Amino acid sequence: MGKRLNITEEQKKELLQEIKTHMKLPGPLMPILHEAQRIFGCIPVEVQKIVSENTDIPIAEINGVVTFYSSFTLDPKGDHVIGVCLGTPCYVRGAQTILDAVKVELGIDVGQTTPDGLFTLDAIRCIGTCGMAPVMSFDEEVIGEINVTKAKKLIKDFRSRTWHYKKF
Repeated sequence: MGKRLNITEEQKKELLQEIKTHMKLPGPLMPILHEAQRIFGCIPVEVQKIVSENTDIPIAEINGVVTFYSSFTLDPKGDHVIGVCLGTPCYVRGAQTILDAVKVELGIDVGQTTPDGLFTLDAIRCIGTCGMAPVMSFDEEVIGEINVTKAKKLIKDFRSRTWHYKKF
């Protein structure tokens, strides 16, 4: 379900160069994983194996780091990431209801990607725009004062390719 990662030789070569560079410095694992996330968009087991084989860091340790930090993901994200803020101001103003409606609209749960690879759904703890609560993000664009109707319309419009960032 969702997108599958295809590792190209160019990506692998770039990762190996980053490993070589960072292994000369103290504490190389985190910078290497950040570079892997940048290169591949995620850090699945196949990428973790490459890192392990070229750093002599056990794959269990690498996997522990990847699964612990929320900035890393095991699966490729969709072409577009939808986030619903669940910070306190957003939550108090109905964000959970909005998130539940978006889950139904997309047919996926938080952290999952639609089968067509178009959308990934994230629950965000705070976007930092509390004055516009509740807020939702489409990729890097934050849309405030969202409600269930607006959220569903944004998704429908985007699917039909008529969506524009400044619509609301």
